Amino acid sequence: MQDPSSPHSEVNPQKARQGLNRIVHAGGYSIQGLMAGWGETAFRQEAMLAMVLLPLAFWLGQGWVETALLAGSVILVLVVELLNTCVESAIDRIGPEWHDLSKRAKDMGSAAVLLSLLLCGGIWVGALWQRLA
Repeated sequence: MQDPSSPHSEVNPQKARQGLNRIVHAGGYSIQGLMAGWGETAFRQEAMLAMVLLPLAFWLGQGWVETALLAGSVILVLVVELLNTCVESAIDRIGPEWHDLSKRAKDMGSAAVLLSLLLCGGIWVGALWQRLA
């Protein structure tokens, strides 16, 4: 048995995996994360909107750069929402009591989601304006 204080001792078995085995397990953890995100109302709403907007990005975009901006802005909203949920989950794990730093962290995560939504909306409005006006 290895000494727990040894720098070679592994707390997480994922750290010892290598090659394709590591990639397969990491992919499984990513799927679990998406499934956990689906349990959050805000992520679910944004994901359903993404299911509509992503195909539309290929119709609306007038070249690969515009298509990438439209689709990328939608994906960015989902990424930021997942990160916001991470912050909230970590804060909630620490404890349910109110703390100014906990509130600050949660508010800043929420602000990040708002900014990503504004960016996405601005890109889509600009593309629609150019295409339809």
